[in-house]
Amino acid sequence: MGAVRRAGWVLVTGWLAVLFCAGAVQAAPAGPDAPGDPTQYAYLAAQLRKSPVYVSDQIPREVPRSTAPSFAREARRLGVPTYVMVLPHTSYGTEADGLLAGVHDRLGRRGLYVALSDSGLDAAQTYGVDLPGTADAVSEAVYAMPYDATPREVFRHFVEVVASGQAHQRAEEARAAHEDEGLDDGPGLHTDTTERENQSFVTGIAVLGIPLTVLLVTVHSLQRRRVRRAAAAGGAVRVPAARGGAQGGGEKAGGGMKAGNGAGSARQRPGGDPGPFPRARLLPLMAGAAVLGGLIAFTASQVFDDTTSGDGSRPTAADMRARIDRVSAGLRHDPLYLDPESRSTLDGAERDRLRKRLRELDVPVVIAALPTPPDDESGGSTELLAKHVHDRLRRDALMVFADPATGGIELVNYSTRVDDSYLVDRPRDLTYTGPAEEQLGRHLDELLTYVGKAPRAKTGGRPYDPPPAADPVEEKALPGLFTGDFEPGMVIGTFAAGLVFGLVAAARAVARRLVRRRRPEAPGAGGAVAPAAPDRPTLSWLRRTARQDLDALTAALEAAAAPPEEARRRAWECLDAAALLIDGDSDGRIDADAGPVGLACAVVLARAGRTALGEPAAARHVCHRNPLHGAARRRATARPADGGPARSLPVCEACRVAFGPVLRLRSSGSGGRGGYVPYATLPGPLAALGDGVGIDQLTRDVREYFGVH
Repeated sequence: MGAVRRAGWVLVTGWLAVLFCAGAVQAAPAGPDAPGDPTQYAYLAAQLRKSPVYVSDQIPREVPRSTAPSFAREARRLGVPTYVMVLPHTSYGTEADGLLAGVHDRLGRRGLYVALSDSGLDAAQTYGVDLPGTADAVSEAVYAMPYDATPREVFRHFVEVVASGQAHQRAEEARAAHEDEGLDDGPGLHTDTTERENQSFVTGIAVLGIPLTVLLVTVHSLQRRRVRRAAAAGGAVRVPAARGGAQGGGEKAGGGMKAGNGAGSARQRPGGDPGPFPRARLLPLMAGAAVLGGLIAFTASQVFDDTTSGDGSRPTAADMRARIDRVSAGLRHDPLYLDPESRSTLDGAERDRLRKRLRELDVPVVIAALPTPPDDESGGSTELLAKHVHDRLRRDALMVFADPATGGIELVNYSTRVDDSYLVDRPRDLTYTGPAEEQLGRHLDELLTYVGKAPRAKTGGRPYDPPPAADPVEEKALPGLFTGDFEPGMVIGTFAAGLVFGLVAAARAVARRLVRRRRPEAPGAGGAVAPAAPDRPTLSWLRRTARQDLDALTAALEAAAAPPEEARRRAWECLDAAALLIDGDSDGRIDADAGPVGLACAVVLARAGRTALGEPAAARHVCHRNPLHGAARRRATARPADGGPARSLPVCEACRVAFGPVLRLRSSGSGGRGGYVPYATLPGPLAALGDGVGIDQLTRDVREYFGVH
């Protein structure tokens, strides 16, 4: 029985020893190798106990502490207790979820815990509450938000996704879109300086290039129209050689034909060049182009209306000095300051040893273990941070700044009698320690030993004042839209306008050439090509065509080597008769009062003259249906254009197969604006063609009209 009792006491004692040892292990303070940092967890839990939103004072340029109320407003939309931490990304270590768990354990409150950093949304976990879609919303925010979204914008988006009730669907869509894009981050959410320069460049091109292009193309089009109208209204009629002939009087006949000199003298009549574009018409066009440029500039200013890069938050003066005040206050009471927001890489023994070493040194040395992110109040400059802290402490010391995340160590000597060159030449492992979790404490201890052995200088030196950090507001401000690359854009816009204008002009020239190739021309040799012959020609078409056909006949006469005498005679008679019809003033221009009948008759004669040079036998008659069709090589039984019994009349090839419409012209008395009537019913020599008379008879009739023999 006694043996049993002794065995029982042994077992109980053993179990108590095991439980005691386990409790001692769990209660031991976490060292650098332990997961998490109780000091960091406790500090953050204490801050969240004061307010459910904690914004670090180490990144005021990116997330000012004064923006905490906006995070709180968004958090209230979720309907559950929400605790938000916004810290530098390095404060989370490798896993933000572990920090959330540690803070929750210290805080002991149920709710949604969210970890944000300057790089976006790091983690979100629920403890004791049900909030569907939290994990999917985290994934969606990671994939969907642009790379330059601020933590405030990311958190707002996260809340919207959770509140939508479609977090899973949106997460899958964002993940699929991200996989399609590959490594491309996609467009940013905010306009940066580079993008603003691009906007200014494009605006400069548009503001000058578009109006200038419109102006050049418009002036070119209007000038082309002026040339065509001048050619139609007063084109030159070139008569290359003397034909002789008496002048005779006569009356206007056939709609605008009037007496004039015969074509008896060789002459080169002046062309119908309209001259340069009128200044009176150019000035309004230039004013319109200027107005267009102003409208484009105004539109660009409304489209590219960003004035800052970011979400518009601006740090206050209190935001910018909060960390400096915190670090300075800590160093006043303790020469070793450890940033409570960061993961500590020093265990309790290392801290005690460093404090003891600092007290034993004969020179004042302070150590601040904290990160220097680029978005801090000093712009990532350790020298500037040291100056601010020194100004707050108001005492000289050798300042040691150790980054717990990177392991970097920097020294700034303020008037201590330590040789600066000795400090600069320190071993590399006292400048960069490598993985801070393992070696920072040991290297700081070695650094203090190195400082203790440093030769003393006669007087203490001071570092040069570092340049001030960029103003946080000006740093985010964008340059004006009409500055920077705006002027180079205007230069490029000028060249682009010239290039576009050249391309447009060339394209229109090619188009005109193609149209001319497809457009039927006056009959050439053999009459193979049918001439352009509308059955209801306009006055402008008649004037333009008359000038072109007379020029073509004149050129053909000049180029003809030795045509048959009869062909040459008929061509000259056609040219002389046409000149009498449309140039009674003998000034080398088509008469302003030339009517449709006279112009149409001149076109018929000019085409008949060209046919006579190429195919003399085919130039004796023209189509009675529409004399503009040209030579008639066949005859067909038909009624004359003015009525009467059917008889054999000359027709062109097309009308022999199927009669085409009869040529209709406006009467001369209507000023070219009256109704169209059959040409054979109008006064003048042209009407005789409806009865099938030949070209020779037509030229004689014209000469008789003008008394030329």
